[in-house]
Amino acid sequence: MSQPVTTNPLIIMCINMTVVFVVLVSLSFLIKLIHAIDPTKQPEVKSDDSEHEEDAAKETAAIISKLQEEKSAPVVEEGISPEIIAVITAAIASCGVSGQVRAVHVVNNSNSTWRQNSPNKILSKK
Repeated sequence: MSQPVTTNPLIIMCINMTVVFVVLVSLSFLIKLIHAIDPTKQPEVKSDDSEHEEDAAKETAAIISKLQEEKSAPVVEEGISPEIIAVITAAIASCGVSGQVRAVHVVNNSNSTWRQNSPNKILSKK
């Protein structure tokens, strides 16, 4: 058995780090090459961004006018802004639930366990 070339840990670390980064860079180039010659890639359809923006603006305007024409608008308590209603509706829709928000109201949580225990925990730490 031959003796090691070096026993200096700093040189060994530098060699190992160099090997790791060379492998990572070569993998990056390989991935880019695969993306470039991918035979299953769909052909790109070139179109103007302005057409997409106009279509999106028309769709948004149609949705807004449809919501304004509906007679069964959500029942809103005083103090709840329409923006909050929109956020609640968007959150419900993002969860995959379809339907219509018919009423929104603030629930009185004065008797909830969380509210009853929180002042006791905060005051007992002092």
